[in-house]
Amino acid sequence: MDGESDSNNDRKLPSTARSLPIALIRAREKVMGPIREMLSNSGLTEQQWRILRVLDELGPLDSTKLSENASLLLPSQTRIVQTLVEKGLVTRQADPSDRRRQTVAITSSGQQIILDNLDEAQRIAAHIETVLGKETVDRLLDILEEFDRL
Repeated sequence: MDGESDSNNDRKLPSTARSLPIALIRAREKVMGPIREMLSNSGLTEQQWRILRVLDELGPLDSTKLSENASLLLPSQTRIVQTLVEKGLVTRQADPSDRRRQTVAITSSGQQIILDNLDEAQRIAAHIETVLGKETVDRLLDILEEFDRL
């Protein structure tokens, strides 16, 4: 019996206080809470905001590249883009050389939403940097880039 309980202890999961997946979710919620509050005034979800931000930064993208850069599964991204098209915040055009491919672009209305939220988004980012320190934020971003390469 004692041997059995010892082997169970060897297979014990780490404490939830030191679990990487749970810690990442907690950190995400700390970061996203103020962003969700900011977006509530615009009637956007965080996923819609990510798509607008990616398109504003990178320009028109095909659906696959957009989904990769916005960290969304392609089927989810397709539904979100449809909503943004209906809101007039993005356009979707078939690629002339391959009608199966679509290019998504931000509209001037979509860019205006970015501009309308720019000050608040910068304030949120500055607050995080003030609390954690610039070096810690930069180090954290570097570590997260390493995870992205896994």
